[in-house]
Amino acid sequence: MDGDLEKDRRFATTLARGLSVLRAFRPSDDGLGNAEISDRTGLPKSTVSRLTFTLQSLGYLTHARRHDRYRPGPALLALGNLASASLSFVDLSGPLMQRLADETGTLSLLLVRDAGRMLIVKTWRPRGVASLWLEVGHRLPFHGSSSGHAMLAALTEDGFAQAVREADGDRGLTPAQANADRQSAHNQIMTLGYVITDPESYFAANIHAVAVPFLARELGEPVIFTCGAMPEALPVVRMQGEVGPKLLRCVRDLERMMGHGGGFGSQDL
Repeated sequence: MDGDLEKDRRFATTLARGLSVLRAFRPSDDGLGNAEISDRTGLPKSTVSRLTFTLQSLGYLTHARRHDRYRPGPALLALGNLASASLSFVDLSGPLMQRLADETGTLSLLLVRDAGRMLIVKTWRPRGVASLWLEVGHRLPFHGSSSGHAMLAALTEDGFAQAVREADGDRGLTPAQANADRQSAHNQIMTLGYVITDPESYFAANIHAVAVPFLARELGEPVIFTCGAMPEALPVVRMQGEVGPKLLRCVRDLERMMGHGGGFGSQDL
């Protein structure tokens, strides 16, 4: 949590802690107990106990299947669906990204910045093709991912500084490394329109990906559209010659549908 924010009199610490509990959950979890939530959030167990009781009472967590473990509840599901429905670009991008996934045989993704990491909020799987295991709710590091590098390049100076602070050295993201990643990605966006992180520095050896930023005006900061697959199905030459240009065209089509001006590749970041 940003120390400067915590010092601001307007900052509601209890609310921030409650939200950190909700963000502790991962798609692969079979429920979490208070001790596990405490480990993930760094909050005292007594604090976690009060927060989980309150969140469960309000429907944001549930004990529906096992009474000793918490899971996301119906109120959280409703809140997520409301947020998705209120962002028009999400629905508009669906047919474009599904067609792209089918045409290229890649997993297409929509990611947003979630504090010091990238969060997958939407996936489009190619029909009839085995694809990557990445799911909604999975988090990727800034350093060593095409999506993360694209985000670092597309953020404003203030947003970039905040992202680096919140990443807090995650996977070696020092300020110097973040600046190097940002500059490299910026150069690719300006010359190619998309970002491909060097496979030698990728955070996972079994993933290749290409990413394009999109300025979501409803959110006030960029989101990232990405296509990924196993290296043997998506070598760099294919990302450069086929998938990257097709992804860029999809994002440009979305910008036109939204009535946006030139994309990131047509202006200085």
